[in-house]
Amino acid sequence: MKKSTVGFVLGSLVSAGGVALAASAYRNKHRNSDEVLEDTDMRNSAKIDEVESVDADKVPEEKGLTQYDSALRAEWVANGYTQTHLDLDEHEEVKRQKM
Repeated sequence: MKKSTVGFVLGSLVSAGGVALAASAYRNKHRNSDEVLEDTDMRNSAKIDEVESVDADKVPEEKGLTQYDSALRAEWVANGYTQTHLDLDEHEEVKRQKM
């Protein structure tokens, strides 16, 4: 074989080997670096159910609520759920009148 052909074949083998090693190292690095983040779901946090609502001093309806209760209240308001027993009674009365 010609010297240039041997050099080309050896160069190709070395390059392929280098790419294979780099790919293997990359996979091992990313396989072992899976970080598990702390659970940030507020339903699993005892602390958020103890801390007073941030809007307690601004909104009278928030007074006495925890941050978790405040988040649930905000969701209920956004979805149009009734807030008090009086609202429930009025809603039932309206339903009865429509029937």
